[in-house]
Amino acid sequence: MDFKPIGTSGLTVSSICFGASGLGNMPDTYGYEVSDETARATLHAIFDGPVNFLDTSNNYGFGRSEARIGDAIRERGGLPDGFVLSTKVDRDMDTGRLDADRVKQSVEESLSRLGVDRVPLLHLHDPEHARDLDEITGTGGALDALFALRDEEVVDAVGLAMGRLDIMFPILRDRPFDAIISHNRYTLLNRSADAMFSHAHERGIAVLNAAPYAGGVLAKGSAAMPRVTYQPATEADLAPVRAIEQLCNNHGVAPGAAALQFSMRDPRITSTIVGVTSAARVAQTLEWADATLGDAAWTALGALPFSTEDPEANRAYKPG
Repeated sequence: MDFKPIGTSGLTVSSICFGASGLGNMPDTYGYEVSDETARATLHAIFDGPVNFLDTSNNYGFGRSEARIGDAIRERGGLPDGFVLSTKVDRDMDTGRLDADRVKQSVEESLSRLGVDRVPLLHLHDPEHARDLDEITGTGGALDALFALRDEEVVDAVGLAMGRLDIMFPILRDRPFDAIISHNRYTLLNRSADAMFSHAHERGIAVLNAAPYAGGVLAKGSAAMPRVTYQPATEADLAPVRAIEQLCNNHGVAPGAAALQFSMRDPRITSTIVGVTSAARVAQTLEWADATLGDAAWTALGALPFSTEDPEANRAYKPG
């Protein structure tokens, strides 16, 4: 496991980060349930392993993800030494409000659920789904409150985590973030975040690339999970997935290993966020990270077409 810094924050994280959205039990997004016991076993497998980085959010599963993480932390008597816990500030899920007061409220909710005094890395999350972007970007708004928490050393580092690049990239250009999280937009299927990743990397901002499996289909397979970026997929949607599957089969490698390592081998990417919902998936991720893909496989994968369009343009967003 390689380790890289989060900007100049002093934080150092593993090249894999485990994402805990599914651990909040979000069947509307992922299409399946995750029980308390399964989440507990998954979290202990993470904490017992070589990865030192776990990402969650205030609104994952309407707070269930953070609550389950907090339970696991308490069972262990605390986080492992050197472990970096990341969470996100979220809008009020009833009103859509995401102003400076909501930032403070969201942080308090997260700390209470997680049972910790502070989180090292805190992101502003999903501003495109808030009621008013001006409440976020304007003077005295949510972003000012977020950076104040860093200035006051309440957190070590702050980031921006969201989907729509047309909103994200301008915000990124205007603010000195330590990190960004983009999901589904730099995968074997899609490269729409390419220019933004280069911009962030050149500025010394840590790039955290989430959802390398395009919502799970590149890990579980098009036959078992015919969904791309969390949406039911048509045959046309699945055609590029099946091309990857066929190519990987020809070269004797798992598509999930290719999808994961495609992100991990990019020098601009600090850490790849992989969502897991079972202890077996934790072990599988580590195996895929160590799998050997020859030059011929990478050359063939590099020759496949990919999209640069918004992969979630037609997504029916559901927070559960």
